[in-house]
Amino acid sequence: MNRGTVDLVIGGARSGKSRHAEQLAQESGLSVTYIATAEVRDAEMAARIAHHRASRPAHWRTLEAPMALAETLHGAANANTCVLVDCLTLWLSNLMLAEKEAEIDTLLDILPKLPGKIILVSNEVGWGIVPENALARRFRDEQGRLNQRIAALADNVTLVTAGLPLMLKHTPLPPTA
Repeated sequence: MNRGTVDLVIGGARSGKSRHAEQLAQESGLSVTYIATAEVRDAEMAARIAHHRASRPAHWRTLEAPMALAETLHGAANANTCVLVDCLTLWLSNLMLAEKEAEIDTLLDILPKLPGKIILVSNEVGWGIVPENALARRFRDEQGRLNQRIAALADNVTLVTAGLPLMLKHTPLPPTA
């Protein structure tokens, strides 16, 4: 099995990171599988999910993986597919609330081994004020650590702010024979 590529797209809320990731997926020329990590817990989240659904092409395959992301990625990834995960931030929140943070190591172990193109979307949450409560501070810290770990193994890392992508890391593809 040939190793694929991993792209990390990070940015703040409403920065344009999801739109940029969707554009990368469309430009890949591959069949696209979209893995959603959000769970509907209130009306506001339902509206956000509806907005994201409406923004992506109807022919994309959609899977939901609020916690079992590594397993879902393993089943979806292949050489002819671009898998877009939106987003690691909600996934981490789900894991922390369920006390299943060991899933992070499972994801980090499998990610470099997956074929095809993998695009991961994540929030950069550490640029704001220090949260008032301990859980929010712990989440902010864990999100920062997760972003660093994913960025270290990713081939490409793009920061999106104000709708503008800034390439932070780029690993050229090896020449084809």
